[in-house]
Amino acid sequence: MTDYRDTQLGRETSYTDRYDPSLLYPIPRTKARQDKNGRDELPFRGVDLWTAYEISWLNADGLPQIAIGEFMVPCTSEFIIESKSLKLYLNSFIQTQFASQEQVQQQLSNDLSSAAGTQVEVILYQIAEYHGFKPISEPDGHCIDHYPVSIETYEPNPQLLRADPDIIVEQTLYSHLLKTNCPVTNQPDWASVYISYQGPKIDPCGLLAYLISYRQHQDFHEQCVESLFTHIQAACNPEKLSVYARYTRRGGLDINPFRSTWLERPPLQYRHVRQ
Repeated sequence: MTDYRDTQLGRETSYTDRYDPSLLYPIPRTKARQDKNGRDELPFRGVDLWTAYEISWLNADGLPQIAIGEFMVPCTSEFIIESKSLKLYLNSFIQTQFASQEQVQQQLSNDLSSAAGTQVEVILYQIAEYHGFKPISEPDGHCIDHYPVSIETYEPNPQLLRADPDIIVEQTLYSHLLKTNCPVTNQPDWASVYISYQGPKIDPCGLLAYLISYRQHQDFHEQCVESLFTHIQAACNPEKLSVYARYTRRGGLDINPFRSTWLERPPLQYRHVRQ
């Protein structure tokens, strides 16, 4: 497991309600990525989609404003942003005056892009419009949670993955049973994960046992999804593969990493019922 004890996680912190971009704490993605095959290029593309449900600031008259934000961080960014630092940063807007929502959105984009080392797309929604744009729904696919499996390990075991090279399919399999742990605080992180692929038919029982094997694994959301992707790709050899995890929120934030061989971002922008 990668050592993240030098981050803001696990430290006692003081909260500020005055704008302070220095609160953002970037972590190099290379700290967790280990290229065992000696490749310079990533085997996937994609984004980390953050949803921030607790954004508030003051308008020019001192009246509190609220919005829901979406932050789209490319997986090619040099850094991820440590989640606790992002919460502290967003809290620093609370008693800060801005002329408009557009000014807040631009400031968020500037600061997050600077911290991530690449352009971060930011969209702020009013409550009513977010409800219309982001309904709670499920994508088309097949839930594997009720397959009969015997679980013997709760640490990642890619040897559980199997695929039949004689049967070629195109489908989405998903599970609501993914649980991982914060690499510093060991707090549980809960997610639904969606595996869309074209290629040799993946054994759903083996896939379910493999997903459950992450139950005691410690790492950040982004690295867990990249591990899922690389293990499935290596073991099952799909022609196309996408892995998308919708993690439940903590502290007003949810993180939803998406990795794919052919798509830059998830094709459907929906919310899961647990979000």
